[in-house]
Amino acid sequence: MTLKDSLTQLLTPAVETAGFFLEEVQLSKAGNHSTVVCVVDGLKPLNMDEVTSVSRVISEILDNEPSMGQAPFTLEVTSPGVDRPLTLPRHWTKNLTRLIKMTFNDGTTLTARLNEINETHALLVENIKGRMKNHEVAFADIKRAVVEIEFNRKDDN
Repeated sequence: MTLKDSLTQLLTPAVETAGFFLEEVQLSKAGNHSTVVCVVDGLKPLNMDEVTSVSRVISEILDNEPSMGQAPFTLEVTSPGVDRPLTLPRHWTKNLTRLIKMTFNDGTTLTARLNEINETHALLVENIKGRMKNHEVAFADIKRAVVEIEFNRKDDN
């Protein structure tokens, strides 16, 4: 098992107990110094107090973990960026009412507002020149989906 895998396995229960999800652990090494990046998510976007809280939990575990050795390391705890793909049902649920850009397995694309999800499908609405068009999209048909950034969100789409 790699160090990354063992750290993921070690940290996941503690992060979940704190009320969050450990999305990913990234390790990088420069000389004698390592950087551990933990990508942590929640059911809603994390605020700075929550990031600080889960950082303390992770730091305490890593400080006492023998596999980290005696070499210095920097811990970075962050939340997923908006460009991170929607891959799990909770990612979709968290982004209800947001604009989602999807690329399908056949290469076609769709950008529409997420209205509802169930276990197998997403229900979205697309605003085409003021006319609303509903789409029911099977998750199995989606190759990649990300949140589309909106700076001036309009209430009509």
